[in-house]
Amino acid sequence: MERWESEYCSDCSRKKHSFERGRACFEYDRRMRASISRFKYHNRREYADFYSEEILRTLGRELRSWKPDLLVPIPLHRSRMRKRGFNQAELVADRIGERLGIPVGTDILLRVKKTKPQKELDDAGRHGNLKNAFQACEKKTEGKRIVLVDDIYTTGSTIDAAAAELKRRGAEKVYFLSICIGRGF
Repeated sequence: MERWESEYCSDCSRKKHSFERGRACFEYDRRMRASISRFKYHNRREYADFYSEEILRTLGRELRSWKPDLLVPIPLHRSRMRKRGFNQAELVADRIGERLGIPVGTDILLRVKKTKPQKELDDAGRHGNLKNAFQACEKKTEGKRIVLVDDIYTTGSTIDAAAAELKRRGAEKVYFLSICIGRGF
């Protein structure tokens, strides 16, 4: 069985995560690395249209089966948001939410700790980097089925930290969607 045909990626098969399940649309290869870089660092906001359409085309049925109450983009720290001018995960979440009629909660989860870019760290460093990085609003998460939206899933540290905080604040279930997933995950 090919890796893409298996029910769970090797990461979910060997690690315990805070989320129930997640999916990504593309493998994070050389081509997607360049595309995501243009999207995030060269103000190519229009890429959100393509990414969200592909996510819906390939993963829409599964997303709907999760019966989400909310889509929650992984937030940027306010200093990174000021510098970049937009949150790439929020753009994708907005388009998916609009198409499926699912509310997008941009005020549900905050990044309260300025973290180093994850791409600069190893697996252990990524986990420590995100300790206490997020804060969720309990009134808006309690009993909800939430889908986190992010651009890249590599070690799962970001999604895990965000999902753990959402669950700590009462979320019933947490899933994730990402544009890309790293090779080997």
